[in-house]
Amino acid sequence: MEIQTMKKLEEEAIKKSSTDFIRLGFALFFIIAVLTFSFLSNEGIPNNMFLAVAALIGAYMAMNIGANDVANNVGPAVGSKAMTMTMAIVIAAIFEAAGALIAGGEVVNTIKKGIIDISAFGGNADPFIWAMMAALLAAALWLNFATMMKAPVSTTHSIVGGVMGAGIAAAGFSIVSWSTMGKIAASWVISPVLGGIIAAAFLYAIKKTVLHKEDKVNAAQTWVPVYVAIMSWAFITYLTLKGLKKIWPQVVDVLNLFPLINIEMSNKPTFLTALIMGAIVAIIVYSLVKIKLTSSIQTLENSTQSVNLLFTIPLIFAAALLSFAHGANDVANAIGPLAAINDAVVNGGISSKASIPLWVMGVGALGIALGLGLYGPKLIKTVGSEITELDQIRAFSIAMAASITVIIASQLGLPVSSTHIAIGGVFGVGFLREYLHRNNTTDIIKEDKDIIKDEKNVRSAYKAELINLEKKEQKSKEEYKRIVELYKLVAVEGKLIKSTKKHIKEAKKVEYVKRDAVKMIIAAWIITVPATAVLAGILFYMIRGIML
Repeated sequence: MEIQTMKKLEEEAIKKSSTDFIRLGFALFFIIAVLTFSFLSNEGIPNNMFLAVAALIGAYMAMNIGANDVANNVGPAVGSKAMTMTMAIVIAAIFEAAGALIAGGEVVNTIKKGIIDISAFGGNADPFIWAMMAALLAAALWLNFATMMKAPVSTTHSIVGGVMGAGIAAAGFSIVSWSTMGKIAASWVISPVLGGIIAAAFLYAIKKTVLHKEDKVNAAQTWVPVYVAIMSWAFITYLTLKGLKKIWPQVVDVLNLFPLINIEMSNKPTFLTALIMGAIVAIIVYSLVKIKLTSSIQTLENSTQSVNLLFTIPLIFAAALLSFAHGANDVANAIGPLAAINDAVVNGGISSKASIPLWVMGVGALGIALGLGLYGPKLIKTVGSEITELDQIRAFSIAMAASITVIIASQLGLPVSSTHIAIGGVFGVGFLREYLHRNNTTDIIKEDKDIIKDEKNVRSAYKAELINLEKKEQKSKEEYKRIVELYKLVAVEGKLIKSTKKHIKEAKKVEYVKRDAVKMIIAAWIITVPATAVLAGILFYMIRGIML
């Protein structure tokens, strides 16, 4: 038996190591292909080998973004069983790449969010290139480590910490914009709290208006179209503001071809325009969902599971739109240092802004898709099932929080992280379930305490009768029988009291959010910026030592 068990373990280990080797092979092939392409396509440019190495690091960074950051977009949908792992990876890979290539930022601040003052480099391109390379590599290494530890962290914060640390190593602490860093630190609290509150609010609303009703089918027919329409409004508004900035003039040209639509030409969409577009789509979606539910109402069972299934298709659309917006908004920023290095090498100078060449955007898009496919499942499982148990309605609430929080924060000028919002939403729905459970069990616990009180009184009466009988010197046969019976009754009452106390203890201890996962993730968030900053500083000195 033990030999068979050992053989099975050995087979599993060989299978796992073989899979890991294949993954590594694909990753190395992509990185080497990017290195070769960059070197050959920039032949004749001074320092083209340096640019090729930077492209290699950029490809490594892109794969780590795919492995870590993208999990937040599809993790809840997978955890709720709305999508399979394979389906999620395919959809996310396609829409992330499409977002980066179609609507990715045409021009990006090479120094993310104005973290450092590039004038401190005195126009010297070499230390600037070394600093950007150190920042990119530090962020990539940190994301790789976080993925191994199953900790979803912010790509933005990783690159911010890298740029800050490399900048300090290159030109001292005065180079850093500490007010900007203060805002970024504030986002550690703002993002998850806002995401958690909004996700919990939507889950509570759905429970009150649908799940807690006796006739769930009728309630679903009334309210599900409303919630799906709100989701449509939020996502179209979010996508317009965050995902269509680059191609907005072309979008305006197409929209103005339709009668009754006249949008003024502008470089980017206004908040009001985004709201109106979202409202138009929301009305259309409301009508379609209402018609669909009316035609299929007879087939629905009066159960929570039946209502849950109604949110499956909206969740798939949500995952796709979140991935597209992420690809358009965050990916370009993440590969900003590579664009900065490319600009500095090609033009021989430092610019506060640099256009992102198509090949750099391609590295980002393909790298993310590959990283997601090879190493994404680990983080998708963590976000989807290892923090709290999710179903379609809870995952829907998290997706709503992700879009609405970004809209609110962008209009208020608050710095937020999409990663922290999504994870905050997972925390929010989990802690709401705990709160509602404890409220629901308050009456049960009170009843249990009353039962314990009554049982203790009964046991005391039995004990008193038992003591009186045992004090008697002369006992009849019936009294001996009664003594034996009383001992049994006292024991039974004791067991009832013990089991009731255990029930109360268990009711109080129920946790719907795994505390160890929460602690690990929050710790990873807090140390992301300082960890990448220190690592980038060390890498800068190493690169400078090699080059000088």
